[in-house]
Amino acid sequence: MSGFSLLGILGPRVSPQELAARGSRYAAPTIVLALARVLLLVSIFFPYWSMELDAPQYPNGLYVTAYVNHLDGDVVEVDGLNHYIGMKPLEEAAKFERASAIWMIVAMFLLMEGAASVHSRWALLLVIPALLFPAGFIVDLQYWLHSHGQNLDPAAPLSAAVKPFTPPALGIGEIGQFRTIAVLEPGWWMACAASVLTLVGLVLHRRAYKPLHDAAISRGRAVGVVPA
Repeated sequence: MSGFSLLGILGPRVSPQELAARGSRYAAPTIVLALARVLLLVSIFFPYWSMELDAPQYPNGLYVTAYVNHLDGDVVEVDGLNHYIGMKPLEEAAKFERASAIWMIVAMFLLMEGAASVHSRWALLLVIPALLFPAGFIVDLQYWLHSHGQNLDPAAPLSAAVKPFTPPALGIGEIGQFRTIAVLEPGWWMACAASVLTLVGLVLHRRAYKPLHDAAISRGRAVGVVPA
């Protein structure tokens, strides 16, 4: 029974004759999913997001760049300015996310690799994290910006001059004398491209393996046994 259930999860196998006749149909989802997971893995080495802070004290602006696992740029200087309005240091945001990001991306890579071997609808479950990852990054980023901006220290030197605010994760924001410009960087666009390719891979996956699944069900009905 357990083997029967496992077969239902893995889906129908492709016969050598079918593979010889329609090899490109079955190779397409594998290739597309492979490109998607490579893009996702490579995105680790590129920045995902950056923010420019325009302040009177810094005519050339200050820049903070976010990778999936660390922050770079003028973090100390920005924290120094934020201190006066009572905002927590940037490094205190998303500690868990940054500490686990590499492992999460590696896990998604492995799940996507497994999806190429699963010839059933269960493949969708394996790639859902990769599909949602780019949107999840922005949602999580906005959450932490909101949390930091809405929880200002009332004992800060300029606390009376600045009310709680929510810096935008994307676009232009203005806080007192400061202006922020936030944009998405190449790493995020790579992850987004990986998500789109994963979606394309799922369409090709269905096109390749659903006919085999339907044929297996038809054969099962013909002999009085319907596959799980």
